[in-house]
Order: sequence, then C-alpha cells, then structure tokens
Amino acid sequence: MDETSQALQKIARGTGIVSFGTVFWLFFEFLSRTIIARHYSTSEYGVFNLSLTVLSIALVIATLGFQNSLPREVAFYREREPSRVSDLISTASIIVALNSIIWTIILILGAEDIAQIFNEMRLAYALKIIAFALPFLALIGVTISISQGFGRVREKVYFQNIIYPTLFLVLVLVGTFLNFPFTFVFFVYVVAQAFTLLALIFDVWRVRLFGFRISLNLKIGSGLVVFSLPLLFMGILIFVMNWTDTLMLGYYSSSEAVGLYNAASPLAKLIQIFLISAGFIYVPIASQLYAQGRIEEIGRVYQLLTKWIFVLTLPLFSIVFLFPRTTINFFFGTKYAEASSALRILALGFMCHTLMGPNGWSLIIIGETVFNMVGDLFAAITNIVLNVILIPLYGIEGAAMSTAVSYFVANVFRSFWLYKRTKIHPFSWNYAKLLVISFVLLGIIQTIHLRVSNIWYEILILVIFLLVYLFLSLLSRSVDKEDVELFLAIEKKLRIELKIIKRTLRKFV
Repeated sequence: MDETSQALQKIARGTGIVSFGTVFWLFFEFLSRTIIARHYSTSEYGVFNLSLTVLSIALVIATLGFQNSLPREVAFYREREPSRVSDLISTASIIVALNSIIWTIILILGAEDIAQIFNEMRLAYALKIIAFALPFLALIGVTISISQGFGRVREKVYFQNIIYPTLFLVLVLVGTFLNFPFTFVFFVYVVAQAFTLLALIFDVWRVRLFGFRISLNLKIGSGLVVFSLPLLFMGILIFVMNWTDTLMLGYYSSSEAVGLYNAASPLAKLIQIFLISAGFIYVPIASQLYAQGRIEEIGRVYQLLTKWIFVLTLPLFSIVFLFPRTTINFFFGTKYAEASSALRILALGFMCHTLMGPNGWSLIIIGETVFNMVGDLFAAITNIVLNVILIPLYGIEGAAMSTAVSYFVANVFRSFWLYKRTKIHPFSWNYAKLLVISFVLLGIIQTIHLRVSNIWYEILILVIFLLVYLFLSLLSRSVDKEDVELFLAIEKKLRIELKIIKRTLRKFV
C-alpha cells in the first residue's frame, strides 16, 4: 500500500470519528436550546442567543485566527523544525490567553453599550456573566487545534463534542427542574466551559501529547500572527455571511420571514458535515506532505477525498433536495413548510461548496491565507448586494439565492487560485463520472414531478435512486484502487468477510 492510500485511510478514519462527534454535539446542543426555549420566555431565549452571538464575535477576535492556522503550523514545524514545536505551542497559548483576557474585560466594560445597540438592557447583565467563558473557550479551541496538528481527533471529539454539551445539558436540566432564575443558564455555561478546559488540559498532560511551559518566542509569535491575520478576517467575514441574510430579512421583510428562513438554513448547513469532518484530519496530514514538497501526493489525496466526501454527502443532499417539504415538516412542523423552496436553494449552494472539496484548507496548507480572505470578502460583498436586490422581490427565496451564489463565488475563487499555485483540482475522471450520473438522476426525478405526500413512498424513491446510482457508478467503472483498499481496511477492522461485494468490485475496478 503506498503512502497516498495510507494518508487517505487515516483521513477516512478520522472523518468517521469527527462526524460522529459532530452529530452528538448537534443533538445535545439542540436538546439544551429546546429546554431553555421551553422553560423560559421567548424574550429570555432571545437574550441567550444574542449573548452567544456577541461572545462568538469576541471569540473570533480573541483567537486571532489561530484555530485555523495552528493545525498547519504545528504539522509543518514537526516536519521541518521539530525542536521548535514546544516554543510554537507555548507562544500561541500565551498570546491567545492574554488576548482573550483583554477582550473579556472589554466585553464586561462595554456590556451596557452593546445592550443599547440591541435595545435589550437584560443583555448587559448576561454579557457580564458569560464574558468569563471567553478565555476558557479560546484556550479550548487553541489546545484542540494544537492536537489537530499532531493528527489527532480524540481531543476534539471527547471534550468539545461530548463532554461539554453533555455537562451543559445536565446542568441546564438541573436548573430548570429546580426552577432557578434565567441568569443560572449563563453561570452554568461558564462552569461547563471551565470544566471542559480543565479536563482537556489534564488529559493532554496525562497522555504527554505536549508539555506545558512558559516560553514566549517573539519571532515565532510575530510570524504566527502575520500568517493568521487573514484567517482572522476570514472568520469575521464568514460570520458576516452567516448573519447577513437574517438581519436583512428582518429589515426588508418581517420576523416571520426570519423564523422561516432560520428553519431552512441550519438543515442545509448539515450538508457540510462530512467536508468539515474530513478537513479536520486532512490539514495536518497534507501539511506534512507539503513540508516534504510532495505536491503530487497532496493532489491525489485531494481528488480522492473530495470524491469520498461527495459520495457520503449525496444521500443527505438527495433527501433535502428531493423532499424539502417533508424534511422541514419532520424537524419543525407544518407551519414552516413555506421554507421548503429556500431549503432546496440553500442545499444546492452548500452542495456546490462540498463538491469542490477542501480548497480553503488547501490554501492554508500551502501558506496562501490571503486568497482565502479575499475569496470570502468577494462572497460577503456578493451576498450583501444580492440580498438588497433579491429579498424585496422574492423574500426568503431571494435570501437563499444570495447565499447559494456567494458560496459559489467563494469556491470558484479558492479553487482557481489553488489550481494556479499547485495545479491541484478535484475533478478526476472517475469523480466527474459520478457527478454526471448523480445530477442526471436527480434531474430526472425532479423533472417528472413526483408528487408524493407519504414518507414511505419518498423513502422508496430515495432507495431506488441510490441503488440505480450505485449500479451506474459500478457500470461506468468509477471505482479507484484506493476505494478498494479503503473497503478492505474497513472489512479487516470490522473483522467480517464480504466476499460478494469484493467479487463485484473486482469486476468493475
């Protein structure tokens, strides 16, 4: 087995683990928010969400983009200058700790002013409490990014995806059962983040992943900040893109439109789950290959990984795209059915983002962080301009079209510069065949306008679609040898014998 296959199998294993952790986190986060929303008033739940929004903005600024740059930098230093890895880790941790403390103080002192902006004075007291979670959040993010640079997913899944949401849910349940006042929610949020950080640090020390020492290397620090600043602005731009639709719908339309759109948007964003999960382990592995100057291997890993992400995402996308009304009704109820068209448009936008592969992370790996920032700047401007034009005409569908087009713009820009710098692109011949087969089949189903209202008929249609897709994929010989090697590795790991499938694959590879 060559090193490309080994790298792909490591990424596949990490993707599965991170995907599980992400689903666990989403489910427990949903439960916590549901309990808070049901137990407290609508306005109090609004204050909770506003405080988290403000805290999220502060977190982006406090971490200085290190959460995106450290995985690449740690992996790069481990390959090129292993003796300086400890200095890099210590310097990054000190910078983030100090910056997060500064922004905690700013949040506390400016709480009243922020509350006046939102015309919600209860927000001031909430911010003065929840601001204390900022240093814990920042250091959790940095520590997990460092562990990511070592090619590990354990710390993210155990602590960020399992321990924190579980602890927060339990504390919220206790508070609501004992009928504690609303401010209790903010206190337990801080406690949950503090406990998660302490548990994470103890575990890192226990497994001796890296040492803790006070060492501030100004040369390493300044280089890291310069490299990370475009990623900081990129984080801010992404935040702007995520909230522009909601804010402009509220301005041009109504709160009802905002509610409908925010039923469709989170469902469409789930389409990215495998891309995001794969990127977590792709960055350190590809960074080490880049440090060794092995661009061709990165290109091969990129193409096969993009194909795998697409194959995993296709069933989820098919459900959302073919049956948006049923999907909306299942999660939010029939009163949100009007958002079905917006959900379908958003699904196309996020699927476009997915099928182009990890282009943004690849630009970070090769050190071209500015192109990520510029791409997101174009996308944010496109989103704002299109929202101004389309929301007054088409409402939530206009907002969805704006987001879909802006994601397309960002991905075309990133992919263009990635190809220009490295000749890396996602479109292998086998991947192109899979894309044609899948979208032709989806187009046929959509064209014949299947009007079914029974969920079992929809499941049957989906199963038939996937079976035909699988058959045509094999018939077109879209299977690579690395696909077979991954299948054999999974078979060995599960200790099962799948002779029929292996005989079938041998005929079509």
